[in-house]
Amino acid sequence: MRAVVQRVTRASVTVDGEVVSRIDGPGLMVLLGVTHDDTPERAETLAAKLWKLRILAEEKSASDIDAPMLVVSQFTLYADTRKGRRPSWGAAAPGPVAEPVYEKFCAALEALGATVGRGVFGADMAVELVNDGPVTLILEA
Repeated sequence: MRAVVQRVTRASVTVDGEVVSRIDGPGLMVLLGVTHDDTPERAETLAAKLWKLRILAEEKSASDIDAPMLVVSQFTLYADTRKGRRPSWGAAAPGPVAEPVYEKFCAALEALGATVGRGVFGADMAVELVNDGPVTLILEA
């Protein structure tokens, strides 16, 4: 499992011209990629790490300040671009495998107390955000 995490002042996801989710105030934008051997347990572990990670202002974590998170599934995080000009997506889990892990990740964050906005799994989404800092990290589990 791979997550690109950005500290944001606001973020939103739009599908078919309609905003389906948004967060305001200091928070985290999370792009989540799932690979074939990822499990619900791994999703819970990564969620707990992210919730406590001290990357917000003054070395605070999302749990310290109840910062909201916007989580979007993104299979392209597992692109293989080593050969040629066309990425290979073979390392990305197919939807029937990835969607339950994505949902478990979001549910695990909520169980920890996080306010979680979601993208629409498998949809063509427009993601907008204001990166704060900028701070962008890659987490793997």
